[in-house]
Amino acid sequence: MELVESKEKLKEKKKWIDFENIHPYVVILSVVFAVFLLCIILPSGAFDRVENAEGDLIVVAGTYQVIDKVMPSIFDLFLNIQLGFVDTASITFFIIFAYAFVFMLTKNGTMDVTLGNIAAKLGDKTHLFIPISMIVFGILGATAGLYEEVYGLIPVFIGAGIALGYDAVVGGAIVFVGVATGFAAALTNPFTVGIAQGVANVPLYSGMPFRIAVFIVFEIAVIAYVSHYAKKVKKDPTKSVLFGVKTRVNNHIELKSEKMTATHKLSLLAMLFTFGLVLYSTLNWGWYIDELAAVFLMMFIVVGFISKYKLGTIMDIFIEAAKEIMFGVLTIGFIRGAVITMESAAVLDTVIYYLSFFLVGTSHYVTSLGMLFSQNIINLFITGGPSQAMATMPIMGPIADLAKIDRQIAILAFQFGDGFSNMFWPTGVAIECGIMGIPMLRWYKFMAPLFGIMVLLQVVLMVVATTIL
Repeated sequence: MELVESKEKLKEKKKWIDFENIHPYVVILSVVFAVFLLCIILPSGAFDRVENAEGDLIVVAGTYQVIDKVMPSIFDLFLNIQLGFVDTASITFFIIFAYAFVFMLTKNGTMDVTLGNIAAKLGDKTHLFIPISMIVFGILGATAGLYEEVYGLIPVFIGAGIALGYDAVVGGAIVFVGVATGFAAALTNPFTVGIAQGVANVPLYSGMPFRIAVFIVFEIAVIAYVSHYAKKVKKDPTKSVLFGVKTRVNNHIELKSEKMTATHKLSLLAMLFTFGLVLYSTLNWGWYIDELAAVFLMMFIVVGFISKYKLGTIMDIFIEAAKEIMFGVLTIGFIRGAVITMESAAVLDTVIYYLSFFLVGTSHYVTSLGMLFSQNIINLFITGGPSQAMATMPIMGPIADLAKIDRQIAILAFQFGDGFSNMFWPTGVAIECGIMGIPMLRWYKFMAPLFGIMVLLQVVLMVVATTIL
């Protein structure tokens, strides 16, 4: 018996990587080093760029040329990681401030009582919490282009999901899949549709009827999938992809169906005011990460005083919140470091050129699906929607012209490729799993079937669009 146990322990020691519970940072570093090797292998090249009316640099199609090889050193790799952290400081601290604000609302019990009363009113219809929430997040992503702005809500919905009898994946998916689906199947998203249509020289927010149909199709698909999984887990917790797995989830939500105090009411008003201001200022004043971060930090302190906490206590809560969210947000700097390595080695344009080159001279359908495939691959390296639009749309637009298909097809391919793969590519998943506090492999176990459905729907809708547009 002792011999068998010693053999098992020896196997555990020899097991370098636990794929069952693989650390998100292991995946991130693997991607960073893979990008570094790619920068060594690929030739350096560049497109010419011109400045548009908004001051953005836009690629000039047909101007790619190979330049002298820029060979990155191992020191450059680590230097670029440091630069990546500096470059992403705005989004990193935005997430910390947004989470701190929501964390304060859980600390003073506002979330417990608010969600508890909502659950009590829903009664045996608590399952409606999933579709209602996902529709709201979907609309916010599809119209205002919200994405990172809702990261601070992920832990709250995880807590609410667990309190309602589901698991952490359901709570995380309500926010992440909800907003990412809307962002990808966009209607008026200014960061994707708006920029892409502007660069491609098509009327702003044109093609709306087809976009509405696309949005509805994907909303039905993701809500049905998440709801089915949630129902299965609530009925039998052993069906959860997280069953038997140790997670870093801290569930601060305890549903309490009780009368709201004055503190709870004022805090709830502050929360509604804050999110209303975030939405209004984004749409009407052009506010973005820095301004929104300031709003969350200010309202965090305001709610702290509403809760009658001393300033020292408020700062202690801030530090506690920062500790909890830090694991997830630090991954962002590593990802940006990998992109900086590609930019400094001048291989980003090479990747775009190679992926777009084979699309010329093919049939309508091969071109449209090839665009979809290319945009998905490019999204692994250029994770920002505006950056990807300005880098690829000047190339994909003329390719659509050569293939004699509508430029709206190229824009749709960009939307899909830029948005949906964020839920599957490790660069995006590592960040989300870090915030959610769940193992990446378990997220993939949940997400893989849904992503397969998404890919199938993308292909079908691209074919339909190519046929009718």
